[in-house]
Amino acid sequence: MENNFWTALATSLVAAGVTSSGIYTIRHYVKWGQRNSAYFMCFAAGVLISASFLHIIPKSLSMNPNASVYLLVGFFGLHLFNRFITAFVCQKDPDMEQYGIGLVPMIGIGFHSLIDGFVYSIAFTVSIFTGFLATTGMVLHEFPEGIITYLLLLKGGFKERSAMLFAFLAAAVTTPLGMLVSYPIISRIDETVLGAMLALSAGALIYVGATHLLPKAEQEHKRYSFVALGGGVLVAVIIVISKA
Repeated sequence: MENNFWTALATSLVAAGVTSSGIYTIRHYVKWGQRNSAYFMCFAAGVLISASFLHIIPKSLSMNPNASVYLLVGFFGLHLFNRFITAFVCQKDPDMEQYGIGLVPMIGIGFHSLIDGFVYSIAFTVSIFTGFLATTGMVLHEFPEGIITYLLLLKGGFKERSAMLFAFLAAAVTTPLGMLVSYPIISRIDETVLGAMLALSAGALIYVGATHLLPKAEQEHKRYSFVALGGGVLVAVIIVISKA
């Protein structure tokens, strides 16, 4: 278990580093980041969705016969949270409307990144392989996530330095923080509860890939985005087959 903890912590720190590199890149190479972010999002979505269906969901079902219920809760729970933030937080204060363009997504991304930290704890508690498979797509999607957070904050009227700081705190720092907070609890629970939490995580991963990353990528109408998506699917398939 101790090795799993350090592996989960190291991976979550790598994720934070990848997010930070996305923020740094888009600040210093704005045109390049905007031109290629759709490909990163498509590739990450392919890995996240495929890994969830091919390995994480079957694994959770083998641990908990009611895992499908938790899968549904994980998917719609994240959806309802995002709907709540969009529908109520900004509309309550008209003065926040401009800042809301960047602030609301930042809050949502911050919460999602915190949940990412939980996913690292859950996945690596199950096994090292499950952890690496579950977090491969997560690490890959951190780069465009950093880019998106920074750009939305700029669009919402934040200054460059403030946008960089808030993007770093929301999208990068929260991942290892979530892992450190959740691991002491998750490492002591039984297999049935762990399977339920793994299913919740899979629901969240599918939601992120299918309803956040892919729609944003499709809005950019990149000609070869489907190739990046297929590459992500292929990577997940290869990893699962090589383990079988």
